[in-house]
Amino acid sequence: MTSQIPVRQIDPATDASNNKKSATVDLYASRKKIYVKEVKGLFQRIRTVSLWALMGMYFLFCWISIDGQPLIYFNLPAREFNLFSATFYPQDFILLSGMLIIAAFGLFFVTTLFGRVWCGYTCPQTVWTFIFMWVEERIEGSRNRRIKLDKSPNSAEKITKKSLKHSAWLLIAFATGLTFVGYFYPVRELSTDLFTLQANGWAYFWTGFFTLATYLNAGWMREQVCLYMCPYARFQSVMYDSDTRTVAYDPVRGEPRGGRKKSASKEELGLGDCIDCGMCVQVCPTGIDIRDGLQYECIGCALCIDACDEVMDKMNYPRGLIRYATENELEGRPSKLLRPRTFGYGAALAFMVGALIFTLLTRVPAELDVERDRGALYRMNGKGLIENSYTVKLINMSEVPQTFELSVTGMNTISIVDNQPVTVASGEDRILPTVVEVSPEAVEQSNTAITFRAESTTDESLVLETESRFVGPNRPGR
Repeated sequence: MTSQIPVRQIDPATDASNNKKSATVDLYASRKKIYVKEVKGLFQRIRTVSLWALMGMYFLFCWISIDGQPLIYFNLPAREFNLFSATFYPQDFILLSGMLIIAAFGLFFVTTLFGRVWCGYTCPQTVWTFIFMWVEERIEGSRNRRIKLDKSPNSAEKITKKSLKHSAWLLIAFATGLTFVGYFYPVRELSTDLFTLQANGWAYFWTGFFTLATYLNAGWMREQVCLYMCPYARFQSVMYDSDTRTVAYDPVRGEPRGGRKKSASKEELGLGDCIDCGMCVQVCPTGIDIRDGLQYECIGCALCIDACDEVMDKMNYPRGLIRYATENELEGRPSKLLRPRTFGYGAALAFMVGALIFTLLTRVPAELDVERDRGALYRMNGKGLIENSYTVKLINMSEVPQTFELSVTGMNTISIVDNQPVTVASGEDRILPTVVEVSPEAVEQSNTAITFRAESTTDESLVLETESRFVGPNRPGR
């Protein structure tokens, strides 16, 4: 069985007129500026609280010190990372990996439940964009005034307002860049050095870089970052299912939409609750129409919910035409909060959190590493003893200097040549060439396991052990 595709025959006589009516589809369209209308409501208040909390932590934490120690400080030259009165070193990289995995699974877990709430309330791009939009609203006025201002010819008023807005944006961006660099360069010194031209070139470069990045991303690009640069917008769909609660329009209740007077009866007009006012589109920071269904551009900010609820109140209709809802709920089917995917992400998240907590609680603030010299198997010294050479590495990750006493066990008469206590400063790595000797009579095998031990005289509870091998001559018949 074969199928045929019908082909439309074109009459040359009418082709020219038909071409005039054919639609042209552009593969590229210039960006249309989005003018976001200010709205008030429950979700906007929630965002305001989260915004103030996040911005407060970001701008203040680098200035706070406890006992002379910065609350958060990444000292790259010294390879020290101070986080809430605890000091970590590159050897603790596994902890950073654990925290990143926890963040990933936490994002996946929340996304399966509530969609892109991270994007709507806590994403840095969203937070700074809303700050910049708030400044724009205060200086240039409401949405209609901003549209009118942009369309008007240049004038003293327009130039003044635009200059004030961009100056405020640059000031916020500079504060953002300065603060970010302040987590890697003591912020008090940085603030003084920048303005007295005493800072190094990298400090100026990174401060300028993050100032420019913030200014462009939050002031100019805005929704373009969410639509085209953020990978989360692309792979979020694999975490969605019919029970994921997202911002959604209820077409059963809202359609058919249409304008009407407040006193008119929607039943007599044969209309749904949607009055087609377009408020949900005007308040959307990405410029989409939520009534078209779930779209990857939606960041879950819920501004359209606040705007629609306000209209419903004016029309004396019940709220919730646009609300957080699941696909099953909109189609009249029961919705489940917990399902296999949620359990999977939740279990992985709980396991990683537990593993991180266990690692932190059992973390030893020092490390002992021993590597045998592979350049020679063994040698006999002048006393007739068999020697092996090792490289002993002691790492002190505590806040105070530690003095260690080294010892070795595993064979009779085994000892360390010229053994002396070793003091290791806080955050220091000490590499010690070490020679171990043993009498030939004690060597029963050509390769014997031995244990190096380092005991701190500063902190008696700090005892480190690690295994190595001692190589001796072959003893046939033993």
